[in-house]
Amino acid sequence: MGLMQRLSRRKLLKQSGAMAAGMVLAGSRNTSGAAGANGRVCIGMIGPGGHGSGLLKSFVAQKDVEVVYVCDPDANRANQAAHTVEQAAGRKPGIVADLRRVLDDKDVDAVIIATPDHWHAPATILACEAGKHVYVEKPCSHNIREGRLMVEAARRCRRVVQVGTQTRSADYVIRAMQLLREGAIGDVLAAKAWNSQLRRNIGKAKPVDPPAHLDFDLWLGPAPVVPYQSNLLHSTWRWFLAFGTGDIGNDGVHDIDIARWGLGVEAHPNTVASIGGKYFFDDDQQFPDTHYVVFEYVGARGRKKQLVYEQRIWSPYVQEGYENGNAFYGTRGMMILGKKDGWRLYGRRNELVDQMKGRLDSTAHHRNFLDAIKTGEPLNADIQVGHLSAALAHLGNIAARVGRIIQFDPQAECVLNDDRANELVRRRYRSGHWAVPAGV
Repeated sequence: MGLMQRLSRRKLLKQSGAMAAGMVLAGSRNTSGAAGANGRVCIGMIGPGGHGSGLLKSFVAQKDVEVVYVCDPDANRANQAAHTVEQAAGRKPGIVADLRRVLDDKDVDAVIIATPDHWHAPATILACEAGKHVYVEKPCSHNIREGRLMVEAARRCRRVVQVGTQTRSADYVIRAMQLLREGAIGDVLAAKAWNSQLRRNIGKAKPVDPPAHLDFDLWLGPAPVVPYQSNLLHSTWRWFLAFGTGDIGNDGVHDIDIARWGLGVEAHPNTVASIGGKYFFDDDQQFPDTHYVVFEYVGARGRKKQLVYEQRIWSPYVQEGYENGNAFYGTRGMMILGKKDGWRLYGRRNELVDQMKGRLDSTAHHRNFLDAIKTGEPLNADIQVGHLSAALAHLGNIAARVGRIIQFDPQAECVLNDDRANELVRRRYRSGHWAVPAGV
């Protein structure tokens, strides 16, 4: 990357608010002893199965990283993860089921959290309080209140907390956002995100005993206790209200995050309208498979902007050339972007003005996290950024569940004049569990 590209990239980060977050964290760099005498960052990998296995391979390949723990209540997954580390690094890490074992070790500088959604916030907050820096997968929270508590914990404990929306570190996406900021399509008044792909039917299952290799009570953690069933683990937990956030919080949040970035809004929306449901799947999923959400933002002097989210997880067809993507509508043109492919910019008469190809490489995002720990480099997806985008997924789900338009107070982070909807800003926890965050 050339000097001018690096300067442009940093300028954009500053404009989008990430630089501000980096300055908040600058005073905290290495206060836990991260990147010690040998310059290595000692990491505990919490949740190394599924997507976590890819994260593990990426981090263990970094020359300045030592993976010292793998942690999972599923012994089979933990053992497989340990084997992966041993093959890559020549050293077998500690294998534990309970994340407290990782957090209690003062030699651990940072943790990677790739657990189910219901563990993201509790684990992140506990890690910050234990003096660990955190890379947490998206969506960063299970609900809006948890997201706010995560931001507060990161600031209070002066920890680096990066959210796994890796397109924030993709050069071609950064360039697209820079052009939008510079007025390449005029004033961006509307943005759209779409999630169009084919998911599988998870079937219907009845309670059974959990397998011997799984500590199911530990897996449940602070969430309400429910019986084990075969289509709950693994990965399919994301379709259950108590543990996941549906595909709007799973894959959709990536595109929602880019839409919010390009729209240039650094606050919550004021109004949310949602319609959708299960149009296709006849199974145990508890979230919409078809979903349409409109978010309206009211800015200075009453200026309004709109963000739209479309979801069809039974439709394996691309639109506008991209399976999952974004469109930005300005007063002098439009931009179409695919988070894994690149973008095209059009002028007033649909004339192709500019374009850029690109392929997503998550390693840049992981490297940004490590450099933030070691040198104070600004995070590309600080927890505040992640909270604002995850909240859109949560608000879309809330509006769908209550079946009506909701009005949201961006400062107080509460739904106005709707007690049922406002209850869903938070969640219910298992009474007395050690991982329930304070203030929920």
